[in-house]
Amino acid sequence: MPNRALVVEYPESIPAISNQSPEAFESEARMAMAVKLFEIGRLSSGQASLLAGVGRVEFLLTCRQMHVPAVEWDDDELKTEFS
Repeated sequence: MPNRALVVEYPESIPAISNQSPEAFESEARMAMAVKLFEIGRLSSGQASLLAGVGRVEFLLTCRQMHVPAVEWDDDELKTEFS
C-alpha cells in the first residue's frame, strides 16, 4: 500500500519561538499527532509508532513523557493481571 503525505503549513517563526530547528519542530509535531491519535483510540501503539517514525518502545516511552498512559486497564483487568 503506498504512503500518503500530509502537509501542514506553519509560520517560519514557530520553531524559533520554541527554540527548535525546523526539523526538530516537525518531528515533535509528528509525534504529538501520533500520541494524540493513540490516546483517543484511533491508532494502536504499533500504528502510532509507524506514523511517528519511531520504534514502538520509543513511542510508548514518549507517551509517558507526554502524560499519556501507554496502557489503560479497568479494575477487572488489573485484578486478573495481578492476582
